[in-house]
Amino acid sequence: MTNGRRPALEVDQLTKIYAAGAIGGGGGIHPISFRLEAGTFFTLLGPSGCGKTTTLRCIAGLEQPDGGSIRLGDTVFFDGERGTNKPLDRRNIGMVFQSYAIWPHMSVFENVAFPLRVAKGESYGKSDIARLVGEALETVDLGGFEKRSPTQLSGGQQQRVALARAIVRNPQLLLLDEPLSNLDAKLRDEMRTELKRLQQRIGVTTIYVTHDQAEALEMSDLIAVVNKGRLVQLDTPRNVYYEPRDVFVAGFMGATNLLSGTTESAVGSGESGIVRLGDGRRVGCRFPNAIASGQSAAVSLRPEIIKLAPAGTEAPARCSALEGTVVSSGFLGATSRYRIDAGGLMLEGSIDAAAHFEHGSRVAVYFPIDQAVGLASNPA
Repeated sequence: MTNGRRPALEVDQLTKIYAAGAIGGGGGIHPISFRLEAGTFFTLLGPSGCGKTTTLRCIAGLEQPDGGSIRLGDTVFFDGERGTNKPLDRRNIGMVFQSYAIWPHMSVFENVAFPLRVAKGESYGKSDIARLVGEALETVDLGGFEKRSPTQLSGGQQQRVALARAIVRNPQLLLLDEPLSNLDAKLRDEMRTELKRLQQRIGVTTIYVTHDQAEALEMSDLIAVVNKGRLVQLDTPRNVYYEPRDVFVAGFMGATNLLSGTTESAVGSGESGIVRLGDGRRVGCRFPNAIASGQSAAVSLRPEIIKLAPAGTEAPARCSALEGTVVSSGFLGATSRYRIDAGGLMLEGSIDAAAHFEHGSRVAVYFPIDQAVGLASNPA
């Protein structure tokens, strides 16, 4: 790590497997490892049941792992070989759950003060509690709400109370388990910005669990895509989106068109090559990872890289081209979404709304070779 410093959080070969019939139905997490620098906003992203929440619960101390280790700075949370397992209340973490877990019979002040009143090994005086609660509420823009009942607050304000409670003890680690899922779409969008602003303001290392790709892309410094208990890709949001490691990541990270075929020749990592489709048509693409000749492959085409032109139009240089028929379209404001039948391949394109093509019209479909991503269909 940089400057020889220990990373804020080290998770090494963390494992937790549930027996068939238990919680998770035989699921869990296979050895997962990652290291985070202090202040990182890190997202565990994946479909329901993939193991992301299990990973978070192991870090929190709500689940005991089967093996591996978890270390926050110089503090060991868990070490399977040494038999170390620090209790949750000794880990100096803050947590916000999907349900917020706000107590309706307590005032906003008492909800936020609760971690201070029950803290083990620490004693907070009345003035200290008042100061820390006030600072936490000011941080989440709820100054002056101390005496209110949670039942008088909106969903977004209740979430802010939960956040204030999570940060009131100045934790070294903040864990967020799908905290936006109970909000409506407009408020979710607003709270993404607020959560990121808050995290940057207090500088706390944050682990965020979600199945929402847009949340992960917008908020994260690093994303770990999890599938069936395995960490399949760990990278920046831009790289996860544009440089997916495999077909699962490409398909999970937003809309994409996947064209199946085989490689014409071996291609080195980062180089361009040709995939021959099942009907013999040839498509150029760039392979993030090396691939052998004749190997089954898929070409991932994001809708925004697809361009349309009248049939017969010659494709620009360094573009692959197909021909097809417009089968549907929808106006979205700045863009229009088109579905094109390209000789049995159903493609979706997000096209500038200034260009218009009638239903049933024949069109040329083209896309830049360096933006089309070639992936092994059966990655190792």
